[in-house]
Amino acid sequence: MRREEKEVIIDNLAGRLNGTRHFYLTDISELNAEETSKLRRKCYEREISLLVVKNTLLRKAMEKSNGDFDQLYDVLKDSTSIMFCETGNVPAKLIKEFRKTMERPILKAAFVEESIYVGDDQLEALSNIKSKNELLADLLALLQSPASNLVSALASSGSKMAGALKTLSEKEN
Repeated sequence: MRREEKEVIIDNLAGRLNGTRHFYLTDISELNAEETSKLRRKCYEREISLLVVKNTLLRKAMEKSNGDFDQLYDVLKDSTSIMFCETGNVPAKLIKEFRKTMERPILKAAFVEESIYVGDDQLEALSNIKSKNELLADLLALLQSPASNLVSALASSGSKMAGALKTLSEKEN
């Protein structure tokens, strides 16, 4: 590969690193063509972009980008794939699901919401992180709870009051 081609790849990777808030570094070596294709399909279905990259080019892209990725340099060994995503926990859930039947992908590291997670032992923690939409749904449910309790209390007391008025009106006759 010529120097100009490498520079284009580094610039593209640096641009993607600057434009994303979440990415995972994984090892998908030892997956055969069929398994890799299956993984790529699952990534596509979940809107995850999977790229196999050269470690030296990725490191140069990290150095060129705006982020502070110094902690990730040590994991750039052997085969490295990078997963770009919009939702921080989706790749972790995909990896857990995929590893029910395979030994790989192995999580090398992840950059999620400006935090760095290093090692495959972080997979469980990453899969339990709630996405922005999940947090908003929880917040909305919490906000709706007092209002719905008030409405149901008013509705039940209203029917009790109507019952009492009916009983009183029947007694007078």
